[in-house]
Amino acid sequence: MDVRDAQQVIATVSGQQPNLVIHLAAETDVDRCEVEVDHAYRTNTLGTWNIALACQREDIPMVYVSTAGVFDGRKSEPYIEFDHPNPVNVYGKSKLQGEELVRQLLSRYFVVRASWMIGGGPMKDRKFVGKIIKQLDAGAKELNAVTDKIGSLTYAPDFSHHLVKLIETKHYGTYHLANKGTCTRYDVARHILDHLRRKDVVLNAVTSEAFILPASRANSEMLRNYALELRGMNTVRDWREALDDYLDKHYSHASHA
Repeated sequence: MDVRDAQQVIATVSGQQPNLVIHLAAETDVDRCEVEVDHAYRTNTLGTWNIALACQREDIPMVYVSTAGVFDGRKSEPYIEFDHPNPVNVYGKSKLQGEELVRQLLSRYFVVRASWMIGGGPMKDRKFVGKIIKQLDAGAKELNAVTDKIGSLTYAPDFSHHLVKLIETKHYGTYHLANKGTCTRYDVARHILDHLRRKDVVLNAVTSEAFILPASRANSEMLRNYALELRGMNTVRDWREALDDYLDKHYSHASHA
């Protein structure tokens, strides 16, 4: 269904009568959101609004996957759930408005924020790790990665596993769910090259000025799973271990002995 179509959403939810709705549909292209503002709000805000209304009508709990992009990146420590959001781009603003609508309309909900999601493998990965591997597959001997943006990796299978455990508790509310530890894009690229034993590739440290993009990016998208920590549930593994797992499962072809 098209989440932007209210009647379609209501008909689908009322017809299916699920016991839970997990809302994953979003426009995650940050630069497209900046250029096509109406598209961003129609997809990320109105779409979420429609689903929340449908869940309200049928009294169904809802999971909304949000983003570290709701923060402005000025904090030197990782963001916790009790920090005040202040997005720096349209993508973050449209996702934050979605969060607010879920909270206003529902009493049984999970708003779960992730950061720098990785996963999907060669066919689906259009994010940072996939782009690095694509360059290696194309024969690149030199890569550039920024050092002035820091965040948390979120490995999709780890996210999914821990999300299910969280849903089962029925401890509704707002949560951060990312792998432990923080890193820059450069750290991630360095780890990829080291894990794949690609000593033949030079990695250059650059600043964000090397990449001119339509949308501003927060300097920090670091997340701490503080609410999970308080509940004794933060068993998510370190980002390095998760990245190794991902590379071994999907990208071992890119390694050199």
